[in-house]
Amino acid sequence: MSARVARLARSSGVHMALAFVAMGTWSAFANHAHPMPAPLVAALIQGTISACITLVLKGMIEALARHLAGVAALVAPPLIAFAISAIVLWIFHTIGGTPEIGRTIALPLTSSASYSTLYSFALWRAKAGRG
Repeated sequence: MSARVARLARSSGVHMALAFVAMGTWSAFANHAHPMPAPLVAALIQGTISACITLVLKGMIEALARHLAGVAALVAPPLIAFAISAIVLWIFHTIGGTPEIGRTIALPLTSSASYSTLYSFALWRAKAGRG
């Protein structure tokens, strides 16, 4: 991998942009049966929240893992990340009038929960000397 590609792969801005496009597109699709501008508004809301969650999630998991021990360090970070993500998504989509909130947030929540669980597991193993 070239140095330029590696730098882009580590860039928070690139990760945020990809999250915005991927989850914003999903949100537009999840709401496509509704008249405009509902799919567009839902896409902008979801894209923005996904970009922000991408920026914050990794640091939050690392901070929780540092301050917790044992099974709590494994279980608490993904549960807290999931709960916060679900609440934030539900609130902003409700305020924004997203017609298909459940469908809209299903994929982003699954994605962030999977990431949170896998990353927490990796940190837990490394902390326990098994990684």
